[in-house]
Amino acid sequence: MSKIYEYVRHPRAAELRAGKPVKTADLRQVNHQNFFVRMNARFGLKVTLVVGTMWCAYVFTVIALFALPSAIKHGTYFIVVWLSSSFLQLVLLPIIIVGQNIQATAADKRAEDTYKDAEAVLKEAEEIQRHLLAQDDAITDIVNRLEKLMGGTTTTS
Repeated sequence: MSKIYEYVRHPRAAELRAGKPVKTADLRQVNHQNFFVRMNARFGLKVTLVVGTMWCAYVFTVIALFALPSAIKHGTYFIVVWLSSSFLQLVLLPIIIVGQNIQATAADKRAEDTYKDAEAVLKEAEEIQRHLLAQDDAITDIVNRLEKLMGGTTTTS
């Protein structure tokens, strides 16, 4: 009796075994071919890492507060301008970057978990495949025994 089923492994399974999930930290190693693009990317990353801290937000708050007395002295319009131009932009920028860094870390964690889940599903599918092959062998053995008992002839309906 021929095999009941021939398992063909999906090509993505080999890629999954060879790789690892991409994380934000992996993308920080800027490897552009152009020197200026590489330099600008690294410089931008360093500035983002410095500005994207709560300490920078505190420093920007202090800097913005230096202009508050002058804005109060000039009236309501200047207070609104100070609030929108100086305070909010200076202070919210690093806070937003901090939030984005936290979100990137969470995205990395989700990516890692998804990768591990996919790997676990792959392992389970391989185990199911081994189980099915064992069952195929058992069924083949049963059919062969039945053929021997019946004198080598079986009828299929």
